[in-house]
Amino acid sequence: MPAYKFVKSSYSGGNAGQECVEVARNIPRTVAVRDSKRPGGPVVTLAPAAWGAFTADLCQRQP
Repeated sequence: MPAYKFVKSSYSGGNAGQECVEVARNIPRTVAVRDSKRPGGPVVTLAPAAWGAFTADLCQRQP
């Protein structure tokens, strides 16, 4: 497995047990996403364009 360097989402709070994701962008042509509560759990990898489309859609849905 590549050596992903995960960063917690800026939308995540500091409370234990709170839902949040971590994103790694240090591997070329790859964006990796995981659940911060399960650092040893599964990792979803995406192309940067797919991640960009996903986050753009989320921004449009914000009230």
